[in-house]
Amino acid sequence: MNDPIVVIGAGPYGLSAAAHLRSRGLPVRVFGTPMVSWREHMPAGMLLKSTPVASNIDAPQVGHTLLDFCRAEGGRRYESDWDIIPVETFARYGLWFQERLVPELERVRVVSADRRGGRFELKLDSGEQFAARAVVVASGLAGLAHLPAEFAAAVPDGPSPTGPVSHSSQHRDLASFAGREVVVVGAGQSALESAVLLAEAGAASVRVVARGKRAVAFGAPPDRQPRLRPESPFGRAWSLYALSYNAGAFRRLPAPARRYLVRTVLGPLGAWWLRERFAGRVQVTQGQRVTRVEVESGGRVALALRGGGRAGELAVDHVLAATGYRMNVAALGFLGPELRAEVVTRAGGPLLDAGHCSSAPGLYFTGLPAAASFGPVMRFVCGTEYASPRLAKAVAMAHG
Repeated sequence: MNDPIVVIGAGPYGLSAAAHLRSRGLPVRVFGTPMVSWREHMPAGMLLKSTPVASNIDAPQVGHTLLDFCRAEGGRRYESDWDIIPVETFARYGLWFQERLVPELERVRVVSADRRGGRFELKLDSGEQFAARAVVVASGLAGLAHLPAEFAAAVPDGPSPTGPVSHSSQHRDLASFAGREVVVVGAGQSALESAVLLAEAGAASVRVVARGKRAVAFGAPPDRQPRLRPESPFGRAWSLYALSYNAGAFRRLPAPARRYLVRTVLGPLGAWWLRERFAGRVQVTQGQRVTRVEVESGGRVALALRGGGRAGELAVDHVLAATGYRMNVAALGFLGPELRAEVVTRAGGPLLDAGHCSSAPGLYFTGLPAAASFGPVMRFVCGTEYASPRLAKAVAMAHG
């Protein structure tokens, strides 16, 4: 059988999975724009919250870590927990990884993937149609940006970087907000760092609005981590250690427990190095949630807030929703409706077996869609170390 294995997506998870599949001698076709989220959907100047050790894209052979890339490039080496990685550097690392391990990457888009009999039939935006023996979905965050209902009601045509309401994933250059009043909704790293970058870009005022009473917080620097707790790629804590190194056991937990842990562990928290840049530059409203959003006739945005027995309003030039991403199989429009209907979901994502295969035979998921089965570590680059070898082994056994 000459039909290939198809990998949809060329971010860290897609590239890592493709490299492992190729190392097993399987025929692989990989589709997507390499590192597109990192190069086009994150503001210039953003820094990674992850430490260098948590930023390696897993490869089937040695010599392809972030530090290996730094040595090859001849620039600054990122290796200690004190080294903060610019998003531009990480994107270049991903391109370097792709050029060496996935050189046959095809920069075209998969328009549709359906099943006919025992094979998958795919169509590309180039017009090509072909059959595949298995499909690996590694499409990352594409199409999964979450906009709460209150915001969506105010912008029926959807968020826009040039409109009154945008999502944090829609910005590459924040300089256009110079002289404007902006509210950032959210309390995670994306929200807090976007707020700082907006202030540094010359915004007239920047305010973070967060629901929790103490939602805006920052982590501890490396020398203040609790020494009596085990190390993990995300810091010293028993919960972080357990979820980082026991992803296989995670899938055996009851679905409500998995859903809760994915949403709460490694949840909203600013990086330790952001605290100093944040203080004095960004205003904060905590303990209040946005109950209504209205776009006024002049283009300004009015927000109604409520919480803690208080109510209030804000009026600004723009609202940036740093409200994260939600896995939704229905949002993966390239999967045909019949194929999507085969995918059983639990805990907010596809129900996967130990080899990352869904209930639709031959259809595999890795990265964010796998978090509901293997835990929050799948939301981070270091999760490729667990996911890719196991997925490749399972695909080789079933379709090799």
